[in-house]
Amino acid sequence: MERKSFLKGVSATVLTGAVLTACGSPAAQSSEGSVAWGEGTIVHSVYFWLRTDLTDQEKEEFPQFFEALKKVPGFTACRVATPAPTTPREVVDNSFSYHWIAVFPSMDEVNIYEKHPDHLAAAEKFSKYWTRVEVRDSIA
Repeated sequence: MERKSFLKGVSATVLTGAVLTACGSPAAQSSEGSVAWGEGTIVHSVYFWLRTDLTDQEKEEFPQFFEALKKVPGFTACRVATPAPTTPREVVDNSFSYHWIAVFPSMDEVNIYEKHPDHLAAAEKFSKYWTRVEVRDSIA
């Protein structure tokens, strides 16, 4: 049983490190760039559906939102993603425009992040670009 737990932990660390090394404090990452993935880790997933009438300039400006979020303290890693060309199936939803993923060591950091003035200011500034946002948080 110990071997199974060890392998599960190693797999989670390797996969998370490969996906979530675009930002976060260097202290939270190992020399290989993987993310510390302990019990109680929170994965904060936010999906954005942008307005269909955005100009080319507005489409170019929107990623600045994620740059602003990267400055908010609390998470150990983050990543911006777009829909993958997954085979269409009833259970697949590729209708979103962007996916923001942030990893937090605990709920305490999530609670601080959600109320941080820089987070709120960025959401206020860029909310004119989207029609829908969904947040899905999970705990490891």
